[in-house]
Amino acid sequence: MDLLDTLTAKGLRGEVPTREEALAVLATTDDELLDVVAAAGKVRRRWFGRRVKLNYLVNLKSGLCPEDCSYCSQRLGSKAEILKYTWLKPDQAADAARAGVAGGAKRVCLVASGRGPTDRDIDRVTDTMAAIKEADPAVEICVCLGLLSDNQAERLKAAGADAYNHNLNTSEGTYGDIATTHTYADRVDTVQKAHGAGLSACSGLIAGMGESDEDLVDVVFALRELGSDSVPVNFLIPFEGTPLAKEWNLTPQRCLRILAMVRFVNPDTEVRIAGGREVHLRSMQPLGLHIANSIFLGDYLTSEGQAGQADLDMIKDAGFEVEGAGEATLPRHRADLAEAAQAAGSCGTAASACGSGGGCGPCGGHAHTAPEAPASEGSASEGSDDELRSDLVKVRRRGAGTELAPNA
Repeated sequence: MDLLDTLTAKGLRGEVPTREEALAVLATTDDELLDVVAAAGKVRRRWFGRRVKLNYLVNLKSGLCPEDCSYCSQRLGSKAEILKYTWLKPDQAADAARAGVAGGAKRVCLVASGRGPTDRDIDRVTDTMAAIKEADPAVEICVCLGLLSDNQAERLKAAGADAYNHNLNTSEGTYGDIATTHTYADRVDTVQKAHGAGLSACSGLIAGMGESDEDLVDVVFALRELGSDSVPVNFLIPFEGTPLAKEWNLTPQRCLRILAMVRFVNPDTEVRIAGGREVHLRSMQPLGLHIANSIFLGDYLTSEGQAGQADLDMIKDAGFEVEGAGEATLPRHRADLAEAAQAAGSCGTAASACGSGGGCGPCGGHAHTAPEAPASEGSASEGSDDELRSDLVKVRRRGAGTELAPNA
């Protein structure tokens, strides 16, 4: 296929496809799916070999968020029966992080619900990072606390944070359909603050909220222009008790096409399969490893993932290996660009350099409705109710905030 040959050649050179080429990936049929995966796999191996980076989530504060993000089980007004608790103590968070590191995680992601941190919250996270680093100085720490105010990113960097996560989630044109208590521009501003302070920018998207193909392409190109070093690809978990509980728009095949499109647009960037992996990719998760080079180990913020050992077995059985603590995730040229941009105190340099073609969630002006899928795509929304795997959506009842051992 000419399209895949072109995309492969561009990806091997680190070049970016056109918007039309990216859209064409999403329009491929199920008959072409393995060819799409194989093409994206060549690009993935060119820049990341057969390494899989493991990341581990610790939910420092769960639920009771004042923001109204429609996709989130922790949102204002959510009736989802999730765990709700206030800030974990540093030693509690460090214990949870230790379980993930022992399971093979290279990066620990510290997350807290809320609009954004207070200065006291930054102090809490600083103490938590110190406790984690004391146990394992080599572990990477990514922090996700919502919208940042001036100088907060600098404080986190000085305290030892390596990265900051804040997802764009969807396109600028449809952002107002999923949240009204903050804007797309607010999210862009936080990513820029984090990158400008010398933190690695981790920013991604959520697929499956009823967005169009154009929306997906818009947000992925926007993430590249922002200079995101890591792009987490979340697949909506339709929690009962949230406004998007009935949005079952994804099939395993659709998820793989989305991952492939993200890889082609970000050939030399960390692409992470994030929330919803087990719910939507299901038995096709190993194929996702041929496209993405990073996953979360074990459970997520408010939902359960598959057993940590099952993740490790899947990686081994698929012919991949866990990335070691001493191995650099990004290719050397990308790391150099990121360091140069961070030293300059601006993400604008990274955005222009990465975009030339030479990663905490989750532009067109399209209505926020589910696109009509070709019959060959086998959209879940076209099938009977018994085809929807809502039984795979399991609220987390172990790990952080409970007395039960974490899944790692």
